[in-house]
Amino acid sequence: MFHHPSRPLLLGHRGARPLRRLAARQSEIPSENTLPAFDYCMGAGCDGFEFDVRYTRDRRHVLCHDAKHQGQHVAETHYEGLERRHGYDLPCLDDVLKRFCGNAFLDIELKVPGNEEEVCLAIHAHPPLRGFVVSSFLPQLLLRFHEIHASLPLGYVCKHREEAQLWAELPIRMFFPHYSLISPQLVNAVHERGMQVIAWTVNKRADMLRLAEWGVDGLISDDPWLLRETFSEAKATGA
Repeated sequence: MFHHPSRPLLLGHRGARPLRRLAARQSEIPSENTLPAFDYCMGAGCDGFEFDVRYTRDRRHVLCHDAKHQGQHVAETHYEGLERRHGYDLPCLDDVLKRFCGNAFLDIELKVPGNEEEVCLAIHAHPPLRGFVVSSFLPQLLLRFHEIHASLPLGYVCKHREEAQLWAELPIRMFFPHYSLISPQLVNAVHERGMQVIAWTVNKRADMLRLAEWGVDGLISDDPWLLRETFSEAKATGA
C-alpha cells in the first residue's frame, strides 16, 4: 500500500479539471480523463490520480465519466465509433496501466457493472507498482469483484450521508466519502476497522489542511498543483 507518514496520498480528480478561480491557467489544463491530464497531474508532483471507466458495446473499457460521450451512448457504441474529444481519442484502461503502472497510484473508478473479469486481467497484465484501488459508487459491483478476486483492493465511493452507512458492510480497504461527510469520528471509526479514508473532491487549501489534521489517508482534488503546494508549504512551515 502506498504510504506517506508525513502527509496524505495526493490524487488528481480525473487527472485534473479546470476551476473557475484558475481561469488564467485553464488553457494549459488538458481535458479530464486523458493521458495528458494524468501527465499534468504527475508533473504537478501528485502521487497518482483517479479516473472513470465505462464499457463500450464491443466491451472496451474506456475512460469516460458520463454515460454519453458527445451525444453518443458509450454502452451502445463500438469503440471505433466514439468521436475524438479535443484532439484526443478516448483512452482505454490498458493505455493507462501500460503508461503509469510504474510511477503512479491509480484509483480506477468503475461507473457501471460488467466486464469485471477483463478489468482484473488488465490489472494483472500491468500491475501498478505504486499501488492501486478499484473503486465504485455501486456496492454490487464491489461485491462481484470480491467474488472474482478476494485480494483485490476495493474502495467504496459515496456522496450522500444515507449511502455512507454501507462502508462498514462492504469488503473494502478504502472508503471514499465526499469531503463534506467526513468528521474526526468517522476517520477514527474507519481506522479502527483497518481501512483508509480518502476524501473527494477537495479544492480549498483550508479544507485540505483540516482533513489532513483529522487523519485522512488521501485527498482527491481537481487542482493537483494546489494539493502539492499545500503540503509542501505545510511541511516547510510546520503547519
